[in-house]
Amino acid sequence: MDRLVKDGSCIWITGASSGLGRAVAALLVTQGYHVAVSARREEALRSLAGELSGASGKVSVYPLDVTDREAVRATAGKIEAEAGPLGLAVLNAGTHREVMAQGFSAGDVRALIELNLMGCANCLEAILPGMIARRDGQIALVSSVAGYIGLPTSAGYGATKAGLINMAEALKPECDSYGIKLQLVNPGFVRTPLTDKNPFPMPFLLEVEDAAAAMVKGLGSTRFEVIFPRRLAYILKILKRLPYPLLFALTRKLIRRE
Repeated sequence: MDRLVKDGSCIWITGASSGLGRAVAALLVTQGYHVAVSARREEALRSLAGELSGASGKVSVYPLDVTDREAVRATAGKIEAEAGPLGLAVLNAGTHREVMAQGFSAGDVRALIELNLMGCANCLEAILPGMIARRDGQIALVSSVAGYIGLPTSAGYGATKAGLINMAEALKPECDSYGIKLQLVNPGFVRTPLTDKNPFPMPFLLEVEDAAAAMVKGLGSTRFEVIFPRRLAYILKILKRLPYPLLFALTRKLIRRE
């Protein structure tokens, strides 16, 4: 596979303190890349850097809350000044909260939108001008197969992921015209601290190392949408095409009963 970024360029990964973001960062560093890692938990980022101190690549730590628009802008500029031109940005920061009809919380929905959707928008605002000026760069928006259809308990999380899918689709043609490779990453269930809290069966569950390998392989491909595991994604894509009465008959079975 060709190198993801040119020599002298770096890769920026948000949400790199745990889960898929951390695993992808670790894999890329072992492949010799210079990776700038960001998340709110600085101690977790420092721990990652320590674990990878003997790898062929390099880790640079940039603690960041992506919901802080000005901090995102400042951090992106600092990364380029210290680590080199940004060749690839993996916008992965996000979280999940259950949102259901009973006990519906607008505050929970707002928090998910601020982190999952606006956090990504803040990063795009910070990095797109430089990539457009260089007519070069790659951006990966990490969404989820949960954005394909509305699923019980995911009224907030799924809405933000559907928003990211729409955002990526809308920006793709224009990014192409500027020489920017924009990709959409839609993982299924991956074993992480976040999914460990799920009280329901997770079909086709991937170990985080396998998911990271699939994601890195996809980033090196020409595909717009990078999906894994594919079986789950294709099943949900098919469900999306069902008439609503049939779709709701199936999703109604997923409702947890007291």
